[in-house]
Amino acid sequence: MPEARTPVDDEVWFLYTADGDRVAWSDGLARLLGTGVNGMEVNRQLLAHYVHRDDHATALASITRAWTARESVHVTVRLLRPDGSWFDVDCRLEPLAGRDGTVSGIRGALRDVSARERARREVDRLTRRGETVQASIIDPDPATGLLTRARFADEIDRAQRRGGGAVLVIRVEADRAELGGRDGVELLHRTARVLEGIAQPADLLGRTGPMEIAVLLPGTSWAMARRQADHFVEALRTQTFVLPDVWVHARAWAGLVRFRPDGEAGSHDLLIDAEHAWRQAREGNRPVTLVPDPVPAKDRQGSYRSRVAAALGTDRFTLYAQPILELQTNRVLRHELLLRVIDETGTPQSPIQVLDTAERLDAVYDIDLWVVERALQLATSLPTHSFQINLSGRTVGDPRLTTEIEALFDRYAVNAEQLTFEITETALIGNLSEARHFADRIRDLGCQLALDDFGSGYASFRYLRLFPIDLVKIDGEYVRDLVGNPQDQVLVQALIKVCQAYGIHTVAEYVQDEPTLRMLREFGVDFVQGYLIGRPAPVSTLGAGSRLRSS
Repeated sequence: MPEARTPVDDEVWFLYTADGDRVAWSDGLARLLGTGVNGMEVNRQLLAHYVHRDDHATALASITRAWTARESVHVTVRLLRPDGSWFDVDCRLEPLAGRDGTVSGIRGALRDVSARERARREVDRLTRRGETVQASIIDPDPATGLLTRARFADEIDRAQRRGGGAVLVIRVEADRAELGGRDGVELLHRTARVLEGIAQPADLLGRTGPMEIAVLLPGTSWAMARRQADHFVEALRTQTFVLPDVWVHARAWAGLVRFRPDGEAGSHDLLIDAEHAWRQAREGNRPVTLVPDPVPAKDRQGSYRSRVAAALGTDRFTLYAQPILELQTNRVLRHELLLRVIDETGTPQSPIQVLDTAERLDAVYDIDLWVVERALQLATSLPTHSFQINLSGRTVGDPRLTTEIEALFDRYAVNAEQLTFEITETALIGNLSEARHFADRIRDLGCQLALDDFGSGYASFRYLRLFPIDLVKIDGEYVRDLVGNPQDQVLVQALIKVCQAYGIHTVAEYVQDEPTLRMLREFGVDFVQGYLIGRPAPVSTLGAGSRLRSS
């Protein structure tokens, strides 16, 4: 252990001596720090002022180790300049022995390593980005392994920019009246494999509906597209499908729509036209309906609105309820009402396809109003329950909505405190003034307002200021793998803190296991929802009171 001495060269150094509690540093270090302070007039409090706050603990631990263990210690820390900028230094700390052999001070030799540390941090940053960014935006449909509807629509857009072609949508059903859930999924899966086997290398396949598979035929002539459509349908109709519980033959119908480069109809319009075409094929008992040119936008909208009206009038829609657990009381105090569409076999299906099309064709208002009225009827019959009702962004901005809901409240005399309105798809709100008027009015009535999929975009944060939000639902994408994903943990905790600062309750969706529930409880989430708490079930199964959940 070296004896205490004062360096005389112009190296970058500092020297702390216990005698007098003083720090001296070199002119070289003073120049690095951008300060004129030098010599023996600097005490250790001032030296700590120049160490980056986040490195204080590291620096102190290193000095303590050098002092107590009487050994040389190497440490890298950041030092601050008076203007707030900072730089990195490697520091070698050596204990200094007094005449009696005891440690009497610390000598530090420093070297500017800012370039090295900047490069290291960039490597770390890129590594974290590589770990946190999804490798591909192509999320395959879990039942078929094909493109999802949204991704398939993206591929249609690309094909339109490159040239002409056609879109084929095939509807497949079993020749039996009903199939169990497992057999229905397996039939769709086997259908996908049959179509993949006969598709051309350039063709792309996607699942576009509950029992629909679409085929994109890019750069294909109309004559060739017609022949391929017939071939696809014939292959399915002549195939025997061996399912887990039964052997079946398939009934298949198709709609084929041609597109040209830079056509007015977009990808979603083409899908809607093709889906309408297969329905015409089924009604006319023919394999394929051909649409040489996309239908005019006005006709497409009118046709779909007629279908929505018919579905509403024939009980093709129904409501399910999913429980939401309050973590403070560990009780289910509310349920989210979820729309389901009854298909031709009487099976409830997800409404995603229907609502997506209805949004694009401005036909979702009637669906949302139907849900609101059924919710009020339900709340009246179950006064001990509270319900959350989803409204699309387009509906929330509709000037008719507030008047209609006030009339429904007068008709059913419901307790408004039972109801929370969830705003979904906020990017589609067209009239913010009307939306704010609606939000203020329902809060005046006694209802609450929730924001769905919080954290999925910048707009979510903006809406916290624009609307009197009482509750936000944290996007389930960040909850699904919460325990195993440190980045999601950071994000969820940050979202919770933002909401707490704004005086807003939080709900975490997609809670499917106990470790996730425990972590969310530690983070301070107010409510949780997911399969662990309860799966969606028909509203007819709701009991007369809240049910208790053990911790």
